[in-house]
Amino acid sequence: MQRYDLRHLKNEFYDRMSELIDKELKTGEVGIFLFEVGDFSSIQKSADVIKASGHDLMNSLKFNEVDWTIVVKKVDENIRQERLKSLKNEESSPTDEEKAE
Repeated sequence: MQRYDLRHLKNEFYDRMSELIDKELKTGEVGIFLFEVGDFSSIQKSADVIKASGHDLMNSLKFNEVDWTIVVKKVDENIRQERLKSLKNEESSPTDEEKAE
């Protein structure tokens, strides 16, 4: 398990978080990322970044009045590629509303 303090990056921590997951965590290892919450949009965006990367978001919690932590598990590359393929298929398939038109 690794812990990363990204508070100094303010609202620009997403790229660094992704880089740390890809380059620093081993497959199956858990990373705890601490970041500063501004207008709370960073909480949803961090979850979206993890989903888009194909890894597991295990937890998301308020750390104190201004900080937030997320816990991420790096998955095996084969699983990750399957998830990314599935996510791409979901994005390209028409919604029920589009089918009705």
